[in-house]
Amino acid sequence: MLKAGIVGLPNVGKSTLFNAVTRTRKAEAANYPFCTIDPNVGIVTVPDPRLAVLSKISGSQKLVPTAIEFVDIAGLVKGASEGAGLGNQFLANIRETDAIVQVVRCFENDDIIHELGTVDPIRDIEIINSELILADMAALEKRRSSREKKAKGGDKEAKKEVELIDVIMPHLDQGKPALTLEFSDEDKAVVREFFLLSSKKTIYACNVAEDELAGAIENPDSHPQVAKVRSYAAEHSGSEAVVISARIEEELSEMPPEEALEFLREMGVNDSGVSSLIQAVYHLLGLRTYLTTGVQETRAWTIHEGDKAPAAAGVIHTDFERGFIAAEVVHYDDLVTLGSKNAAKEAGKLRIEGKEYVVKDGDVIEFRFNVSK
Repeated sequence: MLKAGIVGLPNVGKSTLFNAVTRTRKAEAANYPFCTIDPNVGIVTVPDPRLAVLSKISGSQKLVPTAIEFVDIAGLVKGASEGAGLGNQFLANIRETDAIVQVVRCFENDDIIHELGTVDPIRDIEIINSELILADMAALEKRRSSREKKAKGGDKEAKKEVELIDVIMPHLDQGKPALTLEFSDEDKAVVREFFLLSSKKTIYACNVAEDELAGAIENPDSHPQVAKVRSYAAEHSGSEAVVISARIEEELSEMPPEEALEFLREMGVNDSGVSSLIQAVYHLLGLRTYLTTGVQETRAWTIHEGDKAPAAAGVIHTDFERGFIAAEVVHYDDLVTLGSKNAAKEAGKLRIEGKEYVVKDGDVIEFRFNVSK
């Protein structure tokens, strides 16, 4: 299962968000730096309203959503790349994740200490990004030293690594993350083995005050701090910024679903932002969902973007992939509009697809397969 690491400076709401997202109390959330030391891990179901709609059409007895893994990682401070604070541990933990959720404090509260004394989301982002880049530069210098001798001796793989390191280093030295460099597919495979921290896709979670949530969700650019983060993310890495209120979501996690929904409605919103964040992270990881539905259950299945029908079938069972014959496919939107598979078939929206079909997010599929004994 792919992992998204929740990172941020101390006291920005990182552990509070983790508790809210995972509906647990695994992460201690306290008003002092480094209250998270060992990373907390939680499995998070991905909100998908399509399941409930499909279940009504099929009369399903149960719903099964898909899931991803979130990791709450120790707060980072300036100098982490040189071992300051819990820097070495932080960097080791983030290296094991597949994407980064960077929690950015966008609220003022005199009762919650900020590590640097003031609230400045861009400064905070640049501290974390700089530490990731510095750590990458140190790792690449070490790797180059171990490869140069082999490269001079004619080792083609070592020579290629040194060439790529010489391309990446000046880019990093300008304060630019490795993520913003473009490589051929062949070079990407080599660079992937460098395990660069700054090459990980990132989404920014703008943590706002409770009384600012409704306005910030309705019009993110109306919130000065959120607007800055959105602009910075788009300009520097083409990343997305999502508005959340970790404190509100933590309160909601303690309420029954109907009471929580009513609480949000009274605030003028349908969601605290966490559902949108989970879905955004899911897509950031390159994951997509196809659906199956019947009387017994309606289920969401996780695939990677670009997966073809046999690989998607293999997610259910390896026999489905091994004995794949065809996929009976109708897109969710068409099925809901027409009301049933029979109606979709009559309208020409239900198709039979073969091995080369690339499964799309929201496809509702029934596989045909045959496994000879």
